[in-house]
Amino acid sequence: MNAQSSITRHDIVMEPDGRRVVIKLFVPGEETQGVKNRTQMLIERILQLDEAEIARLLDDVLTRFAGRHHDLLGVFQHHYELVQHRVPNGLDLSPTARSLIGAYFSHEFAVEAAALCNPSMVPHPDQTGLDPGELRVAISLRQIGEGHISSVGFCSAVLGPGDSIRMEDRDGPLMIGQRVGAQHWKNQLEAALIDCGIDNEASAYVVSALPDRYTDQDFEDVIGHVPGELLARPTSQETIDQIRHIVADEYAVQFPCAVPLHQRVLWPATHAESNGMEDARFVQVLDPDGRHIYQGTYTAYDGKHISGRVIFSRDLRHFEVTRLHGPAARNKGMALFPRYINGRKMALCRSDGETLGLAVRDNRHRWQPAEPLLVPHRGWDLIQVGNCGSPIETGEGWLVLTHGVGPMRRYAIGAMLLDLENPARVIADLPEGLLDPDEIEREGYVPNVVYSCGGLIHDGRFWLPYGASDVRIGFASMPVEQLLARMVPTGY
Repeated sequence: MNAQSSITRHDIVMEPDGRRVVIKLFVPGEETQGVKNRTQMLIERILQLDEAEIARLLDDVLTRFAGRHHDLLGVFQHHYELVQHRVPNGLDLSPTARSLIGAYFSHEFAVEAAALCNPSMVPHPDQTGLDPGELRVAISLRQIGEGHISSVGFCSAVLGPGDSIRMEDRDGPLMIGQRVGAQHWKNQLEAALIDCGIDNEASAYVVSALPDRYTDQDFEDVIGHVPGELLARPTSQETIDQIRHIVADEYAVQFPCAVPLHQRVLWPATHAESNGMEDARFVQVLDPDGRHIYQGTYTAYDGKHISGRVIFSRDLRHFEVTRLHGPAARNKGMALFPRYINGRKMALCRSDGETLGLAVRDNRHRWQPAEPLLVPHRGWDLIQVGNCGSPIETGEGWLVLTHGVGPMRRYAIGAMLLDLENPARVIADLPEGLLDPDEIEREGYVPNVVYSCGGLIHDGRFWLPYGASDVRIGFASMPVEQLLARMVPTGY
């Protein structure tokens, strides 16, 4: 019996839902350079309507879209404020007219129109209302919509007792996180400056003047007091612009308490991720101070370049986003260990594009070159190998779910075991693999793929949410003891 005959595929399958929409700013003709700006022309046409027609049109919009969004009028007002500079000076518009203008500059985006895939699973911050033996889990989702733009969504499920699983409510209007003031770390800025090769007197002044933890206003105060002698140097203004760009690349978003987890959407908020936030790997991390925090690594994509990002959250309601730095953070697929090991922050990565490695973060917050753990060497993984989420701590070692790519770019999921105190040492491996696409799962947006961004263990059972051919999500589980028993010692 191989491992695949031991794992249980559960009947629950999550399919993309075209009804799950967010409301976004819409600027007609923005991609073209016309003789006259279309924003101004549209506003002029709206203002030619009388107040009765304006009221009728707004009422029609509100009727058609009632219940599909949180605070629809508030969104319209916000979108109006983004284009109000096109309104003729001195014109006092009624609240109804402002809302209607905002409606014309809004549109819906179906976050799952193309695909739903690549989940990760962590304990939910809310464990109330459960029976003995149950665990509520939060599941992150890669949502892919028009233009192949990915965002991060969430849902929840209840595991146990035993091998039971039930999904919780996923209905209701979605909301994009609201930007709030970010709290930046100076050591992150220092790491970014190293990556960018910036080291001059202007950058040194800014870094030295900032506190270890600083706000956007703190940053502006420091920039505003850079000595004139330094600003006069040939490269100083370019340096200041680059530092501004680095700091602006970090942000924070928050959701109202009344908006449940399954209605929250993390949407691309900077140019670096404008074409997608891909494959978030969430894990509940134990910090050295003894507190738990959620962290999620993901790939930011701007349409040409990729870069690693990490999300911090204590409650999955307030999220802080910053960039990953260092040689090991230059490719996709970084997965953080859930605790420090011998005082060191560690992660799995695939910095060379095809080998699964172990990276350590130095005291300057830069991920150093990875030490290889697993290289392509079997028929089903000769193209590349990587992780399927953060390592899971067991009494026998760190359980690592891996993926391998074989002929016809067919993905399969495997597993390996690392030493608890020295993760660079591979204890055992599952040579025959754990899960590969069946005849149904192989069909989809990207055929012949099964892929996960992280599972967990509950009550002696390993749970694995996984994407199937980048179009649907399935769930599998098996007793941890059976999985570990199938592994064989290896000399990697």
